[in-house]
Amino acid sequence: MPVDPHAESAPMPLARFRVGEVVRHRLYDYRGVVYDMDAAYSADSPMSDAADARSRRDQPWYRVLVDDADHAAYVAEQNLEPVGGAESEIRHPELGRHFQGYADGLYRPRAAFN
Repeated sequence: MPVDPHAESAPMPLARFRVGEVVRHRLYDYRGVVYDMDAAYSADSPMSDAADARSRRDQPWYRVLVDDADHAAYVAEQNLEPVGGAESEIRHPELGRHFQGYADGLYRPRAAFN
């Protein structure tokens, strides 16, 4: 059946967090910085943990560089909360690949995002 290009589709969810923002996993209490996001779950990215495996797939999902680790996590928005203040800076070996600095509570991305 052909797709009508003028038909309305379901609205895309608005992302609560942005690239460069420091977040904390609500259940596992690790911190990290968002370096990429999807409007909904992407089958190309493995889930990080059981809590995210049970999460709705129709919400924003974030790729997060995990603080004091050498891996990234793919996390559902419902499992994240913002982190502010003095504990916002993180350490990760890939930080310089994605960001060019830290100021005013946010990491500045190296690449422009749409």
